[in-house]
Amino acid sequence: AVRREGAGSAMVARALWALLAALRAGWCLLPQSGYLHPDEFFQAPEVMAGDILNLQVYYPWEFLSSSPCRTVVFPLMTSGVTYWVIKSLQQLDICSSCINSYTLLVSPRLLFTIFSFILDYSVYQLAPCWGADPWKALVLLAGSYVTLVFYTRTFTNTLEGLLFALLMILISSRKSSGSSAEPTSSSLIGVITTAGFFNRPTFLAFALMPLLYWASLIVDSQKSIKTLINHFLKLILCACFTAIVFITADTFYFTSMSLDNLYSTNKSSLIDVIAQLHEKMVVTPFNFLNYNLNPHNLALHGSHPRVTHFTVNGVMLFGILHILAIGAGFKMLKKYVHQLMLVRWCCRGPRGLLVHSEGSPTLLLFYFVPLAFLSLFSHQEPRFLIPLILPLVLFSTSPNRAVKWKLLLVLFNLLGALLFGCLHQGGLIPCLFHLEQLIHSPASSSHPQHYTLLFAHTYMPPRSLLNIKKTDMRVEVIDMAGSGEETLCQTVEQRVRNFTCSDCHVLIIIPGTVRATITKCGVSFRNETLIFPHLSMEDPPQIPALSSGNWRSQLGLYILELNRDH
Repeated sequence: AVRREGAGSAMVARALWALLAALRAGWCLLPQSGYLHPDEFFQAPEVMAGDILNLQVYYPWEFLSSSPCRTVVFPLMTSGVTYWVIKSLQQLDICSSCINSYTLLVSPRLLFTIFSFILDYSVYQLAPCWGADPWKALVLLAGSYVTLVFYTRTFTNTLEGLLFALLMILISSRKSSGSSAEPTSSSLIGVITTAGFFNRPTFLAFALMPLLYWASLIVDSQKSIKTLINHFLKLILCACFTAIVFITADTFYFTSMSLDNLYSTNKSSLIDVIAQLHEKMVVTPFNFLNYNLNPHNLALHGSHPRVTHFTVNGVMLFGILHILAIGAGFKMLKKYVHQLMLVRWCCRGPRGLLVHSEGSPTLLLFYFVPLAFLSLFSHQEPRFLIPLILPLVLFSTSPNRAVKWKLLLVLFNLLGALLFGCLHQGGLIPCLFHLEQLIHSPASSSHPQHYTLLFAHTYMPPRSLLNIKKTDMRVEVIDMAGSGEETLCQTVEQRVRNFTCSDCHVLIIIPGTVRATITKCGVSFRNETLIFPHLSMEDPPQIPALSSGNWRSQLGLYILELNRDH
């Protein structure tokens, strides 16, 4: 009866995981309207849309040749590939209008969503190694809003989490019949560690404990020093080779030198070309570290207390699972300290210091050591912690840790998915879809018109979603960010004074919570379009306003067209 009950619960878990997996893919295609952070666009899709599709975009400072801090390899392999595919389909007349705001948004996200199932595969493979229940772990993973929202977005943090998952598979020894099998390929570990470092140098914080764990397995399983050295040499050689590939690709990209014109530049010989490349060699992780180790630079992006990851971000992402892990960590630490005192003062005690605790102490180290290293930096954002979902899920479903607080977990993840997947800056992407249709409407095509798009108090708009070619000068985008009332009114009044052509349109995009600011500028509007929902945490709605009949305006994004006759 117990066996039949276990088989029944496993089938329920499989069905639930399949449902959540379908939700993940379907919600990506819908698409999700929430806008998490500008980096989801400006660290890959925006750059590749400019390079491959020749669209008007905004290049962030990290991708300028004067300050190269991001590798171009992963953007090319992800957003670059998807944009090349839709470009080829349109050129071959297989799809006459393949390039539009929807495909520009969804195609890179769809690729990341497919990649996100690497996380599911990793959990399924790793669960038996750590004594966790595979299907319970998969349901816990797939039901997390971190997986549904963050792992379907084009963040470098998403790739960091996937590479961390692959590294975890490689370092975990499979146990069969009570004996540890030989650890996996040293070469692949070297490749993944180096690739992760070039993607985000913070990957070393995540890789530290897995690499130490792998090294201990190597030392324990190898009797020959020659074999031991061979393992480490393979790792180092493959790491060096991978680094050379990344450095070469980044150097070619950031120095704007292609294989076709290398030899034609000043009729340079091969030796001259190699010398030029050596002088301009680009090592993006070192530039990244050089920038981020400067406290003044970090302060420009926002400074946070060192405990933000522990006390705020961990709870925001993982909820009760983070709190329970902290509790288990303190219990484990208390037991270790107690044992150390026994060994020191009584000169006896347990032979080993590894004691049985709730779940695996090693998984707790995989979770808390990276968290501690990331807490050393003053700039702390929740997305920096998303790779930690893997050890946390495995720990939470390990033996003697029945997943409790199920109702609270469900409510927490529903709220997180609603907030970050739909509401947070949720009007901006639909707004760009609407503007793209307006700009490329048949009326605009037959009678060319000029559009000035002024964005205020929103996240930075990804210009690529407007689908405007670099040669098209009909559209001007002005990002006012969080400018004050005086600066905003001065800009609007300047546009009104220059409002001379009959085919010119000035559109102001602003959240409903600060719409009153525009009315103080003394201008009138020809048309108003409200896009719902849109929640700006920088300009949050007032509680009294939400309880009144004006709540829809407070949770909306306005597109206001200036009146030409004013």
